[in-house]
Amino acid sequence: MIETRDLTKVYGTVHALTKLDLKLDRGDVFGFIGPNGAGKTTTMRIIATLLNPTWGEAYVCGYSIYKNPKDIRRSIGYMPDFFGVYDDMKVIEYLEFFAAAYRITGPARRKVCDQVLELVDLGYKRDELVTSLSRGMTQRLGLARVLLHDPQVLLLDEPASGLDPRARIEIRGLLKELRSMGKTIMISSHILPELADICNKVGIIEKGKLLVNSDVAEVMRRVRHQTILKIGVQSLPDEAAKLLEQHASVETVSVDAHVITAKLKADVTDYSDLPAVLVNAGCRLTLFKEEELNLETAFMELTKGITA
Repeated sequence: MIETRDLTKVYGTVHALTKLDLKLDRGDVFGFIGPNGAGKTTTMRIIATLLNPTWGEAYVCGYSIYKNPKDIRRSIGYMPDFFGVYDDMKVIEYLEFFAAAYRITGPARRKVCDQVLELVDLGYKRDELVTSLSRGMTQRLGLARVLLHDPQVLLLDEPASGLDPRARIEIRGLLKELRSMGKTIMISSHILPELADICNKVGIIEKGKLLVNSDVAEVMRRVRHQTILKIGVQSLPDEAAKLLEQHASVETVSVDAHVITAKLKADVTDYSDLPAVLVNAGCRLTLFKEEELNLETAFMELTKGITA
């Protein structure tokens, strides 16, 4: 659905993008991660045919950004980080205006506007002025606007930017619903843990270069060098820590209150005997689990915070 080949954008001596290669299949939800200035927005604007690359090629739904820009625009819904709204319009008028721009006419126009309003849970605001909407509602209205023509591909640049926790949860739920509808979604965000819950693929970009482009699980495996265990004991944590230190699988141990952190040696993948060691020594376990990695950990591990 989306493919880029050696996509490069140069401003003078600055390389905003350098030979970017991406390939997204139908139904993929791709999380695009990177610090500010890394090249995320530049990539999306090129794919949306709003910016020409210096060289390289990109295809959307089989259409070339050079030869078929109008076909691409009919196939995508692009939602920038910051977008203007017409404050003096009602919500339904705002959507009908853009539906007319998509050449949706007659009774079909009102029907599709009502459908997208229900999808983004703004049906009860249909006759309110756009200026009365909160930031979260405005984001959902922007998403409704790009869904009017039922695009196959969605390009969402920081859709949860500036939202409060409740609004972020609502946007995340909406994105999951769009995923279930089979949409191919490219989404950039700094809210990294939430991307892992939505996306099946992730790309990490820094200084215009794509450092990682793979499944979320593969990214986690890439940054996990050693297994770390969190072990809770009801009493005598120092004695339990000493037992663990003597075990052949354990490299280091630290204690914080009644929770022990045990880092296993690099080649150890089987630690099934450790609970028995502690229980047989009289320790009563309240917690025993492997420390979870998330996209924030992966992001900090794989990037240096450098911008183009």
